[in-house]
Amino acid sequence: MAVDAVDPTPSPRATPRATGTSSTAAPTVALQRDRSASSNATSANYSSASSYRLDTSVATTSVSSRASLSSLRDSLPENPHVYDFAEIRAATNNFLARRHSSSSSSASPSWRCSLRLRDVIVFQRKFRRSMETSELREKLSVICKSHHKSIIKLLGASISGHHIYLVFEFMAGANLSECLRSPRNPDFTVLSTWMSRMQIARDLADGLDYIHNNTGLDVNLVHKHVKSSSVVVTEPLFNAKICHFGTAEICGETAGIKAKDVKRFGEISPASAVELERSDSLVRQFEGVTGYMSPEFLLTGLATQKSDVYAFGVVILELLSGKEPVKYVFDRKSGDYRKISVISTATEAVSGGSDEGGGGGEGVEGRLRRWVDRRLSDSFPVEVAEKLTRVALECVDADPDKRPNMRRVAGKMSKMYLESRIWSARVRVPTEISVSFTPR
Repeated sequence: MAVDAVDPTPSPRATPRATGTSSTAAPTVALQRDRSASSNATSANYSSASSYRLDTSVATTSVSSRASLSSLRDSLPENPHVYDFAEIRAATNNFLARRHSSSSSSASPSWRCSLRLRDVIVFQRKFRRSMETSELREKLSVICKSHHKSIIKLLGASISGHHIYLVFEFMAGANLSECLRSPRNPDFTVLSTWMSRMQIARDLADGLDYIHNNTGLDVNLVHKHVKSSSVVVTEPLFNAKICHFGTAEICGETAGIKAKDVKRFGEISPASAVELERSDSLVRQFEGVTGYMSPEFLLTGLATQKSDVYAFGVVILELLSGKEPVKYVFDRKSGDYRKISVISTATEAVSGGSDEGGGGGEGVEGRLRRWVDRRLSDSFPVEVAEKLTRVALECVDADPDKRPNMRRVAGKMSKMYLESRIWSARVRVPTEISVSFTPR
């Protein structure tokens, strides 16, 4: 019987003809081997892809972690800088650069410039008393450690002769006084909605509460320069930033009286009285703006937290009415000028009194609608407006002991802000409804 010879290296098209189990097991084993190799390759590829995705995820997490740490680092308070006067002079082009006035809100000259690769505002103020560099650095460290979203940060200072140059971070925006009363267009205001004004009121209350109560120091820090022109309003959310925090302390305009030394306004311990006399504070502290100065500040010239509360109340009434704190109107009957303050008009609005418009029988709601800024187009929650007006009138009480502290005021402001948000959501016109005046 002839047996066909089998080529040991068959062509790819050759089909094995051997019979028995061994002839069928060979291709099966080969096929399983190929599948195993393919499976191993697929597993390797999947493992490689998983490893790649894991590496990418780790890298992304690392990048986001670095970004969050960088933003956190940028938000932390910086160490105070005692700048060399040559740096200030070079940054301001020997003080020949154009002065900055849109948000400075101060009678003192100021310049916007770049200092150590930062956009800053340099304020020049008169230095009230001599101070060593170590003392200046200590005061700067106290102020620069204070950090709040509603306070413009103080970066450092420099001294030259009788002047001190305070360096604040630059904050783009316009001061509140200009937002409320534009000399070019009196009928226009960017604060044309109730929520924009409530946002500013809440930010101011939170900022002053931080200054008075949350700095963690045993010294009663005061701002002293609270007024509408010392508040920068930023876009697009109309957040308020308080300017010039720390100016009074660093320039020697306050005596740094500790809380335990002050028993009542006007009653100071002998040790503090010596410090006041040495620094001539009763003379140099009598600086203020008409309409924002409390009665005790007018008498003593000593700025306290209670005088800050008084000025804050005036700013809130100014924010509600859109009017300046004090104005003089010529009275033809008497032939003399008559003083009108925003405090007196607000008191008449919530409690009645002599209504010059002839609305003696008018209720609180009607008087408030006439008193609140007409540029709000009569669109505001009357109940919240009345509450806010009464809180502001508490702040401007003639007796400083009857004025609330800023912690209590900030709590009330937060509640009124939430009530205003609910009111705003309820009266908002639905945007998903379309109206067509043409046939469909």
